Order: sequence, then structure tokens, then C-alpha cells
Amino acid sequence: MAGLNGDPFLGIDDNIEKLQYNNNSKEVIDKEGLVVGIGEDSSNNKNNNQGGEKDMAGNSIHRSGSRPQLDLSKAEIQGNSEERDPTILLPNQTDDISHLALDIGGSLIKLVYFSRHEDQSVDDKRKKTVKERLGISNGNRRNFPILGGRLHFVKFETSKLNECLDFISSKQLHRGRIDSHHWNSEAPANENAVIKATGGGAYKFADLFKERLGVSIDKEDEMDCLVAGANFLLKAIRHEAFTHMEGHKEFVQIDHNDLFPYLLVNIGSGVSIIKVDGDGKFQRVSGTNVGGGTYWGLGRLLTKCNSFDELLELSQRGDNRTIDMLVGDIYGGMDYSKIGLSASTIASSFGKAISDKKELQDYRPEDISLSLLRMISYNIGQISYLNALRFGLKRIFFGGFFIRGHAYTMDTISFAVHFWSKGEAQAMFLRHEGFLGAVGAFMSYQKHGLDDLMVHHLVERFPMGAPYTGGKIHGPPLGDLNEKISWMEKFVLKGTEITAPVPMAPPGTTGLGGFEVPSSRGATLRSDASALNVGVLHLVPTLEVFPLLADPKMYEPNTIDLSDHKELEYWFTVLSEHLPDLVDKAVASEGGTDDAKRRGDAFARAFSAHLARLMEEPAAYGKLGLANLLELREECLREFQFLDAYRSIKQRENEASLAVLPDLLLELDHMDEETRLLTLIEGVLAANIFDWGSRACVDLYHKGTIIEIYRMSRNKMQRPWRVDDFDLFKERMLGSEGKKPRPHKRALLFVDNSGADIVLGMLPLARELLRCGTEVVLVANSLPALNDVTAMELPDIVAEAAKHCDILRRAAEAGGLLVDAMNNNTLDGSRGNSSSVPLMVVENGCGSPCIDLRQVSSELAAAAKHADLVILEGMGRALHTNFNARFKCEALKLAMVKNQRLAEKLIKGKIYDCVCRYEPAT
Repeated sequence: MAGLNGDPFLGIDDNIEKLQYNNNSKEVIDKEGLVVGIGEDSSNNKNNNQGGEKDMAGNSIHRSGSRPQLDLSKAEIQGNSEERDPTILLPNQTDDISHLALDIGGSLIKLVYFSRHEDQSVDDKRKKTVKERLGISNGNRRNFPILGGRLHFVKFETSKLNECLDFISSKQLHRGRIDSHHWNSEAPANENAVIKATGGGAYKFADLFKERLGVSIDKEDEMDCLVAGANFLLKAIRHEAFTHMEGHKEFVQIDHNDLFPYLLVNIGSGVSIIKVDGDGKFQRVSGTNVGGGTYWGLGRLLTKCNSFDELLELSQRGDNRTIDMLVGDIYGGMDYSKIGLSASTIASSFGKAISDKKELQDYRPEDISLSLLRMISYNIGQISYLNALRFGLKRIFFGGFFIRGHAYTMDTISFAVHFWSKGEAQAMFLRHEGFLGAVGAFMSYQKHGLDDLMVHHLVERFPMGAPYTGGKIHGPPLGDLNEKISWMEKFVLKGTEITAPVPMAPPGTTGLGGFEVPSSRGATLRSDASALNVGVLHLVPTLEVFPLLADPKMYEPNTIDLSDHKELEYWFTVLSEHLPDLVDKAVASEGGTDDAKRRGDAFARAFSAHLARLMEEPAAYGKLGLANLLELREECLREFQFLDAYRSIKQRENEASLAVLPDLLLELDHMDEETRLLTLIEGVLAANIFDWGSRACVDLYHKGTIIEIYRMSRNKMQRPWRVDDFDLFKERMLGSEGKKPRPHKRALLFVDNSGADIVLGMLPLARELLRCGTEVVLVANSLPALNDVTAMELPDIVAEAAKHCDILRRAAEAGGLLVDAMNNNTLDGSRGNSSSVPLMVVENGCGSPCIDLRQVSSELAAAAKHADLVILEGMGRALHTNFNARFKCEALKLAMVKNQRLAEKLIKGKIYDCVCRYEPAT
């Protein structure tokens, strides 16, 4: 049975952290063993008191006096108590708690809302057996439903409140209905529905929300929300904070254990300056009434602009020297070097207007806008530094929608802080700068468990609409894929070139319809006001840090540095050139229908728009690495419902490889140990040539069959290889001077491509490890990416291979991969023996050709706890990422280099060079 409104998260706050459940009685039990809800009034419940409550760590929990009431009486587990995330039903809950929070300011409304992930997991017998062997219990560390979904960020001008209300109504956010299949505008209103809001508008517009949406506003303190939102974002998002000096953006990784104290400067209509000493510990120490409202108000009077964004756009084409009095104007073009002032330093903002005999209309609006922007930004920077000086703080974070990712604004503030502090203090900015209060309000529901989430639980993704995410959104929600296609086709029909489009939403559209090229593309002056540089934040509590990393804090997955513009340009060209072939494969995977062709064309244009956006500003979506680019491509494919573009190709290559596997195994079994080990490693390297992500390999496919390519690849296996640690690995595996080493306890094999790569390369290597008595875990993608094999596909491949190999069959049965009786094609028809070392399959938690080991699935993390050997195979996992990674256990990195640029940069070699890199445990 589903929970409230079909959503297991509604009505569950931090009280649920104290709940367990009894599998037999289905009673919900608190941490101290008391049964909750056996008929007693929830107001008397020990865990439901509203004042002075403490969490499990003993910290005080802030309770809003007007917060929605949570009734836990008669709460019980519904459905099968053995389920991974059993639903807890609160039958007496009367307040409908929404998944929506707002920060309603004087100028802008900031909205944060949550949508659930579709549950695509398959809890089959194979997976259950593997989980039992790995010791993964029901529900990943918790005994209650955990948050899994997406956090969306949207803004509206406060003057257009009705558009915001229409948006909320169209998506049914106020009813807690945020999944498209639950949209139901006819659903009866709940007079007890409550949504969280902060900011002055929470008071000012409360009656309007009640009238239009039938919901009550639960008001949260503005400063509480601001600080809570900032603390969460800084601790939980890896690339949240950055510096911005002279047009250069550099992301700063904040150690959450060393976050406090800091100064938070929130620049909204006015400016609040807050000293933050910890979670819930802060003090507003200063502020100024000269802020974003001042800029917009004076700018509107002086330039007649109709919007804040228009005013910012004007500033990009301005020259403040026509209005501002500079030091050089006073000193005849000279610096005042004695006190460290250059000739270009502003001595008096708008100072020239005193002596110039001009009227307002004689000044260019562009110059006025820029002069005004510099005046306000410099003063905010100086006031902020002086307050930092008061408290001895070196770190200052600036937030608020005055900044809006505007490069010139950030440069001006940074210059002021750097100038007055003589370089000792640092101005830092936040990518979610305008949403701090809204995030804090969202967290005040307390049921979402956001405060428990850490950086490895959150993945920011920029799918099809990424360059346009966060723009003005109006009208009804997107109903189906055809609407996504229609806006892209409309974009193309307008004849607009694909260069970093900024959303300009006509009335009556979804906000994703119709785009225009920005009127200005000035480098450091570029305004990002309309295209907020935030995506959808995916909350995945089942992701963990890979426990075998030697130093997770120092780990950097990306090998290629894309901060080098030439490097960036090269890889963008590679991806662009590969795009037509990828589209062909994607369309073919869907049967080549007209609908598939439309979607393929739309995907190509959307991904091209991403590349153009990132080419103009590489740091637009956060710190950019090659892995991020490749994942972005896969996300775009999935957005246009190409769930597995290489499905048919993978099937054909698997069949061809499985057909010759018996002959290969027979050949291997007639070799001595040393020859066999070398042949196995050569086999992995040779089979790794089959990679549809490589242009060179795509060309090979057009010239020969799979067997011909494999034979050619084996002929290139002459040692020494470009990186050749085989002798070290051989000594570890076979010993030296007649002394046999102990076998590895468990090996994790990160597999790569389907076909020959997995069947003729990695499976025979896994078989050899099993022969030695080593448990083997095949680690594969959770989602398809190019022609990579997935964890869902691997059991069937292993089952087919096991028909020809007794070692694989017994290990697969022991590992839960063959839960049904084998057919008569097995070697001896027996069921194998339970004492055999197991062969298991786990998913890695990602859907990309690369892997970031800071975010892997919980089952992979569990499998790693007893592993003493990691084998990373393929360009994506062993070269593009993790080539420099260091592990607590032994590691073997195997790959054939199929990109000339990568070969030159990484190993100073050439295309088709081989890498066999063995590293002892650190």
C-alpha cells in the first residue's frame, strides 16, 4: 500500500529517524523500544514534543511554533516488511505536508521543490543472493524510507507572483503530487495543506496563497533559513563555492569539518552580513540598505529599464569612465602611488556628473548602469571586508540574487575585498547563490533528511534543458516527450545558431519554448542572469565513497585537465565529430522510426547547445572534467528516451564472442601458468579495442569483422608495452624462486565494453582468479553508456559462458548468478558445490563510460570492504579517470589507448599503445 498521496516521504520528519519496525508485528518502534501509536494521543508521545527536543546526538532541534503537526498514532509498516524501503503509513495524519518551499523576497521569489525518482531497481533472486553474501541488509543502513529524488530550483519576479502561483498549481506542487503520472488538477483541495516559506512575502502574500491554492503558509525565520541553506550547500555539494578574479572562475573545495566560522553576505534587495559559527549558530553582525534593490530602483529611474536582467545586460556594454571620477582625472592621468591608488581607481562614483554640463538624456544608459553596478558592488565588498576584519575571518561567502552569476559583479566585489585586505581575505561565491533561503525553508520540513546527506549522495545533472535550466517557467508542465521535441524544433525553425542560448519564455509556453541568442557575449562581462548555472540536484542516499581509496580527500577522478582551453577545444571537437555516428546508432536502436529520427535530431541539437555553452564558459556547470562531459552526453540521450543506443550492437557482439569462447578456454587450459597469465593480460588489452566511443575504432569497424579486428589487435601485443608492469604483477600472482604467494581474498573487476571485451578478455581473467581461490566481483554500469556492458546484462552473459566452463558454472552458482537449474548444456549436469569461491556481479552506481569513485553504489562499497585487488579496465575507467588514483589495496589498470591526444598527454605514446599498470597496496 502506498503512503500518503502515493508518496512514502509525505508526513515523515526527523521523528522517523528514531523509528524502527518489528517485522513480525509491523509495529513502528522508537529508538528506546516504545511502540509508537498504539492508540495513545500523539501529543503525549515522548518523541513528538514540540519544545526542547534533542536529536540522537544531543543537539537541540529548532521547532517552529506554527509547523505542520505530525500524527504518528497507529503508524505501521504497510505491505511486505521484507521490502527494501517499506512504506510507513500514518493513518491519522491530517496536515498535508508538501514537497515545496519558497523564499519570497522583495524582488524575487525563489522556489525549491522535490520530485521522486522512479524506482527502476529489480529486486530479483540473483540480486538478493548477492546482497546476502555481501552482508547488505534491507534498506542500506536505515530501517525507514529514505529520500531519493530530485531537487529543482526555479525563480520568478515577485511582481509576477501570479505566474509563480500558476506554476505551482500546474505541477500540483501544493498537493505533494510531483510525479507526472499523479498530476490531477481535479483533486479536491485539502484545507489543512501547508507549505513552508520564508522572506517578507511569506507574511505579505499568505492570504493570496490561501485564496488561490487553498494552502496555508508555514512561516520560517529568514535568517535561520539563510544560514541553514548555506551550510547545507557548502557541506553537501562538491563544487558549490568558487572565487572569481579578473574573469577567472576557480572552484574551492571546502572541508566541511573546517567550514566554520565564516562570514555570509546575502545581497538581496538589501544586504545582511551574518557571522556563522556552526549549524544553527549565527549572528547578524551588520548590513546595509544599499543592495540589489538600490541598483534596480536607481537603475530603473535613470535608464528606464524594465527588468533587473535588462539593467545588467546594459552594464555589459557600458564605460563607467564617462561618469565616474577616477584618480587619474584628479592627478592628470597619473597614479597616486604613494597610497597605492592607480589612475583607473574610482575616486568618486558619478563624480563627473558634477562638472559635466549634461542632462540625464545626454548620458548613455549603458554607462549609467555600469557606474551604478560598480558603486554598489565596491561598497558591499568593502563593508563585508571590514566586518570580516572585526571578527578575524578570512573567508567571506557572497550570496543573493543581486550577483546572479554576473562576472563583472563578482570581479568588482572580489577586487574590493582583495584591495582592502591586501590579499589576506578572500571573496567566494555560491552557485546556488539565490536559493539559500529557499533551501533552508525546504530543510525545515525535517522529514527529508537533507541534513544527513553528504557530498557523495548528491549528483548535479544537466540534461536536455541544462543551458536553460532555471529560466522563466510558465504555464502547464511538460506532458510528454513530443512537447520537448516541439520546443527544440521551434528553436531550429527560428534559424537561431546554437551558441549558448538564454531562455526567453513567451507567455503561455512551458518556459522551454523559444530561445534567443544573448545580445551580448562579452568575455568577463557576460551576464548569466537568465540562465542560472544550476541543474537538477539528484539525491541518491545509496551512493557512497569507495572505501578502498587511499585518500578520498586528495582523490581527483579526471585525468585530463580541461581548464586548458586548447585541450577543451580538442575534446569538444572529438565529441562533435562522433555525434552523427552516435545519433545513427541511437535511432537504429529504436527501429529507425520517424519518431526515433525526430528524437535523434533533437538530442543532437540539445547536446550541441551544451557543448557551445561550455565552450564559452567551461565552469558554467561546475568544475569540468572529461568524465563530466561524457556523462552529460549520456544524460542527454536518456532525456530523449534513448535508453540504450547500442543495444542491438551489444547483443550481436556478445553472441559472436560467446561462440568462440570455448576454443579460447581450451587453448588457455593447455598452457603453463606463466604463459597463461601473459596470454590473459594480452587478451584483456586486445579485446579492449572494441570501443564504440573511439573514432579510431569506429573506423576499424567499417574495415573488418569482429574476429578480424581482434586478430589484428592480438598481433599488436608485442612487449614491452608503453606502460608495462606485467612482470611485477606476474611475481605477485605466481611468486618467485619457487615460492608461491597467497591468493587474493577478493578481486573487484571493473569491466568495460560488451562483446569481446567482457567475453574474451575479462571473463577468462576472472576465471583464472577463481581457479586460484579468489572471490571475484564483476563491477559494471548501473545504466547503459555507449557499448559498455551493464550489471543487468552481465548475469545472462555469465550464464551463457558457464555452459562451456565448469569453473565459471560453480562460481556463478555460488555467487547467486545461476539461481535456476542449469539446462542440459552444462558440462556434467551437477549443481556444483557450495564450497566453490563465488563469482558475483554488482552495479557501480553510474551510467557513464567513466567512473567517479567518490560516488559508487552501496553494494559496490560493501563488496569493497573485503577486497584486496582492484582491476580497472578500459580507457574510461583506467585512463580518462583513475589513472592517477591510489588505493589501499593492490591495483591493476589495463587499457588500450584509442585516442592519439590521450596517448601523447598521458603516456607520451601513440594510438593503440597498451597500458598495464600494477600498483601494490599503499
